[in-house]
Amino acid sequence: MAGEIQLNSTTMATESSGTITLSNVDSATNRTNLGLGSMATQNANSVALTGGSITGTTIVPTSPFSFRNRIINGSFQIAQRNTSFSGGTNNADDTYTLDRWYVLSEGNDSIDVTQQSDSPDSNGKSIRLDVETTGEKYGIAQIIEGQNCIGAIGNTCTLSFYAKVSNARIDTVKAAIISWSGTEDTVTSDIISAWNADGTTPTLIANATFENTPADLSVTTSWARYELSANIDTASTKNIIIFIWSDDATNPQAGDFLYLTNIQFEAATSVATPFEHRPYGTELALCQRYYQELEEGIFSGFINGTTQVAYIGIPLTVSMRATPTGVSGGLDCWHLNGQTLNTTTPIFSYTAGRSSVRATVNGYSGLTDNRLAVVVFGANVLDSEL
Repeated sequence: MAGEIQLNSTTMATESSGTITLSNVDSATNRTNLGLGSMATQNANSVALTGGSITGTTIVPTSPFSFRNRIINGSFQIAQRNTSFSGGTNNADDTYTLDRWYVLSEGNDSIDVTQQSDSPDSNGKSIRLDVETTGEKYGIAQIIEGQNCIGAIGNTCTLSFYAKVSNARIDTVKAAIISWSGTEDTVTSDIISAWNADGTTPTLIANATFENTPADLSVTTSWARYELSANIDTASTKNIIIFIWSDDATNPQAGDFLYLTNIQFEAATSVATPFEHRPYGTELALCQRYYQELEEGIFSGFINGTTQVAYIGIPLTVSMRATPTGVSGGLDCWHLNGQTLNTTTPIFSYTAGRSSVRATVNGYSGLTDNRLAVVVFGANVLDSEL
């Protein structure tokens, strides 16, 4: 059975043997009558719509709309350790400062590091690298966990960031995407074998490879965005390291600043997208996978009267990347033994796991089995950085 489909006496389509064919006559009018806008195919990967919309269709992006950035704390908002690092110890070479970022430098007091309210974004933050010792090269780096390198290894990836200097004396700033082909997540964080002469790219240690050819970015005294891409094609790559540095040790003077912010590393693309501002709480939780602090608080547990030991379990805010090290802090302990309050100075030890910390408290006598133990902890630090 054959026939026509008409609208307002206009043939819109014909039907034959169950097949409906849209009429080519005055197709623009037909689309208007059907409530459609104009549509033009521009190339194999792009369709432009004018005056219409797409509904009921699954759109699959070539890159994710969120969590595009494999860098954590790229805008330097999170500062659990402190907001300022100086004095030659907490700003030393191969030392973590603002969350997830660590210093690489020729000396142990080459730069002071501070979190700054100076950013191309309103109310944003940045990291300031303040030349403290002249004649030494310096920079910052972040190691990306192996699980977060999936989709990046073996593909072209893009690094973008904002930078500026306080004085043109800092006239050589470079950036690199570096692959690590050693054991996954067991990265030698001090990746510099030799800093080399002024303006010469440093020599890396074994298992670390530049994936791009670093070049001077000509950073100025105004905020500007810089981009570079590289194919992560080194065999057996397990981790990726982002490194931004200045290798001009001759011209800068003490008190000259290099500012960096909005650092973004995107997988499987050669096009840098706008910086992804994740919610503060989300960014903090991502940082706490690698480092977190337990604030002073009161926790309870139980007494083992046979061994005269109290056991206290403390859940962590976020499950950590690996069993943390560097647990430290004070502790005072009371236990309720009937109506007796024991304030004897305790002896304690910690057993840290990825999701909790267990404190073992002893040094007592006369404890009653299965009674409540109450412990007051001081601030404690848990470190699981790469």
